[in-house]
Amino acid sequence: MTTPDAFDQLHTRILRLTDRAEVTEVCDLYVIHLDRSRHEDTWFGSVFTDDVHLSFPFGEYKGFEGLAGFQKMARTNFERTHHLAGNYEVQLYPEGDHDRARVRAHLMAVHVSRREEPAAEHFEIGGHYEADLVRTGAGWRIRRFAFDLVWHAGQRPAAGH
Repeated sequence: MTTPDAFDQLHTRILRLTDRAEVTEVCDLYVIHLDRSRHEDTWFGSVFTDDVHLSFPFGEYKGFEGLAGFQKMARTNFERTHHLAGNYEVQLYPEGDHDRARVRAHLMAVHVSRREEPAAEHFEIGGHYEADLVRTGAGWRIRRFAFDLVWHAGQRPAAGH
């Protein structure tokens, strides 16, 4: 026999599962765009808030305008990239706010200098990231993304890039 409480619990569980799926989908979309759409700037709004704050070992960036320039180093030093993310730890509704989420995940990437020689010089990285997401009218978006480099191997980008 089902009760109103059982239906409420099921409804709450479905909402949590849906939010978790949508949050991880945005995180995956970011990594996919880094490879597939790396020379385009039109995808930023599908992943980030206008006031996004990105933090990497090579620098930080705040805001939406000029974000393409911040990513210029990866675009000019490497002809191809291959990013993989996983092991998501999703914390929904921190401090009881149903429009916020926090994600911790692992990230690995291979940066290939020359497309025609993928086995030649390349730069590999691995680490963790933490991201804060907010629910917007257009869906979940990343407001803060901080990458912690754990290891790297191969040919680093030239200094000053």
